[in-house]
Amino acid sequence: MRPELVFLLEEASAKAMLETLLPRVLNPHVHHRLIPFEGKQDLEKQLERKLRGYLNPDARFLVMRDQDSHADCKALKAGLLARCEAAGKGKVSLVRIACRELESFYLADLAAVESTLNIQGLSKHQETAKYRDPDRLGSPSAELGELTRGRYQKVGGSRMLGSRLNLENARSPSFANLIRGIRRLEQQLLSLQR
Repeated sequence: MRPELVFLLEEASAKAMLETLLPRVLNPHVHHRLIPFEGKQDLEKQLERKLRGYLNPDARFLVMRDQDSHADCKALKAGLLARCEAAGKGKVSLVRIACRELESFYLADLAAVESTLNIQGLSKHQETAKYRDPDRLGSPSAELGELTRGRYQKVGGSRMLGSRLNLENARSPSFANLIRGIRRLEQQLLSLQR
């Protein structure tokens, strides 16, 4: 079996974003698969079973979930890692949490939102205190909806934005950690192919 990078995702919007982001990040020789769930409860309920049943011994896994209202990001991540361990895939799995929601990635790059949705003047808000550290916002999706006056749509907007997000943007530490994690797993897979 060929090495592959498997993404286990909370929802369809994360899949949509990664569909257009990954071709810009991954080496074309790295095969990847995106598996969306029907929300965080479905992800947590099925995660162990999906991992345990995955037969490719050369697969690496990245589990991605929103923090939402969960108070402790580290405890949330530890719980998901424990499920990976229980499935026997702990050594080949990474967990990444979008603090608070996937939309914090987009609020960290208002220039991408501006050009994608063709809304003039959005990027000027980037240096306001509110959008300098969007991982701290309580409801990034509500903020993005308000800022774009309802033009941002969760799945379609995520698909378009994935192709434009600045990969070096560090305003959202959770986005920067996601990119680093993908690149780390990519290197592991490339070393298996040598």
